[in-house]
Formats: sequence, structure tokens, C-alpha cells
Amino acid sequence: MILSKGYGSAVFGVDAQIITIEVNIVDGTKFHLSGLPDNAVKESQHRIESVFKYLNYRMPRRKVVVNMAPADIRKEGSSYDLPIALGVLKSSGQIDAPDLEQYVIMGELALDGTLRPIKGALPIAIEARKKGFKGFILPEENANEAAIVNDLDVIGVNQLAEAIAFLDGKTKIEPVVYDTREHFFENLDKFEADFSHVQGQENIKRALEIAAAGGHNAIMIGPPGAGKTMLAKRLPSILPPLSLHEALETTKIHSVAGRLGANAELVTQRPFRSPHHTISDVALVGGGGIPQPGEISLAHNGILFLDELPEFKRTVLEVMRQPLEERKVTISRAKISIDFPTNFMLIASMNPCPCGYYNHPEKECVCGSGQVQRYLNKVSGPLLDRIDLHVEVTPVSFDEMTQNRKAESSLTIRERVIKAREIQQQRFQSQGIHSNAMMGSQMVKEVCQINDAGRTLLKKAMERLGLSARAYDRILKVSRTIADLAESDNIKIEHLAEAIQYRSLDREGWAG
Repeated sequence: MILSKGYGSAVFGVDAQIITIEVNIVDGTKFHLSGLPDNAVKESQHRIESVFKYLNYRMPRRKVVVNMAPADIRKEGSSYDLPIALGVLKSSGQIDAPDLEQYVIMGELALDGTLRPIKGALPIAIEARKKGFKGFILPEENANEAAIVNDLDVIGVNQLAEAIAFLDGKTKIEPVVYDTREHFFENLDKFEADFSHVQGQENIKRALEIAAAGGHNAIMIGPPGAGKTMLAKRLPSILPPLSLHEALETTKIHSVAGRLGANAELVTQRPFRSPHHTISDVALVGGGGIPQPGEISLAHNGILFLDELPEFKRTVLEVMRQPLEERKVTISRAKISIDFPTNFMLIASMNPCPCGYYNHPEKECVCGSGQVQRYLNKVSGPLLDRIDLHVEVTPVSFDEMTQNRKAESSLTIRERVIKAREIQQQRFQSQGIHSNAMMGSQMVKEVCQINDAGRTLLKKAMERLGLSARAYDRILKVSRTIADLAESDNIKIEHLAEAIQYRSLDREGWAG
């Protein structure tokens, strides 16, 4: 009997840590697992014993000691089945596996030895390459995901028997090859939904173009059936394409959350997350014993769409305030603190009142006095403070719906958005930000200079429309984005005028 050593990995946040798995067989009885394993890891003994019997191997009838180091980190999940099983076989002399220590190994075993997929294959592969391992042995369904990392032999196997044959040198398995750049550029522009499918609503399309160009948060207010959700779902098609770095970052988060599915590959399109209004605050921001990413992190580098915003619980909406501002969320537990990135655009929609027909051009609102304001007050001022564009959506007329004129395509709009973003990247290249929406108050004063005519217009607008003080910075940010879309160095009076109209909810008396 010999002491065997293998390597697995534990994922914390969006990063992985290598776990050393030592197996020794000594005098005594029973199977002993140490190193803070949870119940799923402890149950591996029964799965492994069943697999050995099925494949005509034997579980040693002596004391099997498995130590998972570092011992002060909690190990969770069933993905340690494969490295523990291989360690037991090597320690008991049933296999040679001379290269066992050169690979990180992860995989859950079915009772017939088949391997089931794991979570977090991409961050584990990144860590394995960083630590100088030769390769990564894992279930075949996760192989494409792990192969995104170059300079690492990714060995996909379906069965424990395949892993044994490979490590014993009896079978040669070619490492999975994945051309990250080719796949990335091949899938950048594939969208099912397009703005050319939407008749009318030109003012809403314009507002969403501005939101995309400056990375602004937006809220759409209008009656049911006006097209708010349909328009929001088309927004990803006009956002700038992901950079390769953003794609890898996004894929890591979805990998850790187990959202990539079987035979998953690089995420090449910006995420669009649309949670139901019954979501809990933990599900939205992330959490758990070992914290997992929530919806705001799954929307990182993309869009979080909250349909029927006032229907969400107040506590759920309030926990978003800090992540919206800081573009990250810190989940703290007694023994661990993890940061998840949350750089997303918030797009929300809501009815103007409980019945949905306040300010409708044809249908009459049946809500009583004060009901409209109470409904709007479900969304707090501090949250609205972080939303730059308030867009009023009106129903499309029959004539607009039936006209044959082809609407502007997403590709055409996207080209303008990309040009505006390039201007912003040049402007902020030394500031550590990349869009107008990310500017702080001091930067707004420096970047968003307006002339005397603009100041006069803004002063009159704030007085006549009853705009709140918080609207001031937002209007300047949005007007800077409108100027960028027009490729103008200066904010002109027409840019300011357009930005002012996107502050509906700040107007005194808007809801009566």
C-alpha cells in the first residue's frame, strides 16, 4: 500500500483553488474522509464502492484515509468522486497511474462509473494552467468549456474506466482543441430578435439607442400591450459586442452558477436576465453557504430586465442600490467574503397605475384618487435616482402596425452605438471607466460643459417641469451621450432638450 496524491479544485466566487487529495491505506477498518467535507462529499464512499464492484475493482478492507487539503476550507459537492476513486485505486495498488499528480481531476460518478458534468470547469481550468499542471481530466460534457483555456491538456472522459486506461497509458485520448477566437468572432452577431421587426415606437427605439450608447439604466412606463417587453428583449442586439476578455469573464460566472449546460462553449453574446417579480433578495444578489452568483452577477456585461417593477418586493429592489453604484457585490459569511462583478445595465418596465391605463390616449383609467401615486411610490426615490432615462411608451396605432415600411435594423443602430462607445473609451481611457453612465459627479462637471443658452434652458426646464435636483446630473450625462451619437464635441442645446424629456418620473404632478 502506498500514499497517493492527486488534485481537485474548489470554486469560491468566480475563482478556483487547487485542493490536494491524499489517500493512504493503513491498518484498521472503515473509510475516513477529512478536510471539512460536506454531506455530498462524504457520500462519495458509497458511490465509489458501488462503481468499484460494477467495474470489478475492490474497495480495500482496511482503513482508507482520504485527506483534502487545505483542511480549513469547506469542500462542497459531488465533483470529488473521480479524484478520490482514482486515489483509492492507486493507493491500493490496483492501478499504476504514474502521471496522476500532473492533472487536476474532477467529476461526479454515477453507480455504473459514468461521469456526470460539474460546475465551474472554466475557472478550475484557468487555475490549473496558472499552477503549472499538465492537464485537466473531467467529464466530456464539460470539455469544450475547459478547453477555452489554452496551453492545458483538457482530457474529456465518459467513464471511470476511460480515466483509468488513460492514466495507466493503455489508451491515448487526444486533448480537446477549441479555437476560442474563431468561435468568438463567428457568433458575435447572431441574434433572433431585431429592431426591424418592430413597427412604430420610433421614440422608444431612440431612447434605447441612447441607453445602449452610454450604458445608461432606463425605465419604460406605459400601458399593457404597448410593447415594453418586446423592445427590451431586442436591446442586446444593439449593444456593442463583447470583447474577448468580457466573454471569458461572463463565461466564468455562468460556469460557476452551473448555467452553461451540456457541451457548453464560450458565451459570445451579452447576457439578458429577466427574473420573475417573486424573486428573493438572495436569489437576486447572490448568497448561500459558499456564496453563488445571483441574477445581477449573471447579468454582468449585459442586461438585467425587471418587468413590472412595482410588483417586486421593496427589499429586493433596495438591495440593488449598492451594486448599481459600485458595479460589484460583496457577499460576506462568517469564514469567507466573496466579490461578484455586477456591471450590468438595468432596464425596467412598469404600468403607470394599477389598472394600467393612466394617461392612455383612448382607454380611461379607473384607478381612484391617490392610487396612481401610491403605485408609483412602490419604487423608491434612491432607486429611481440610479435610472437615467424615464421613457413613456404609448400604444402603437393600427395604421403603424399595418404599414409595410421596413423599420431600421439592429445592425444599423448598433453601428452608431459602437461609434459613440469608441468616443467614450478614448475620453475615459485614463479614468478606469468606459461609458458616460459611469461618470461621478466631479467628472460630470469636467466632461459635460454647457454654454449659457444650455444653462438657461436647463434652469427653465427644472423650474417649469418641477424636475428634482437629482435629475440635473442625469440630464447632463444623457445629453453627453446624445452628443456622442451625433459625433459632436460639445453638448448643444438640442442635445439638452432631448435629454430633458427623458425625466418623466421626476416631474411634479406627473401622476396627478
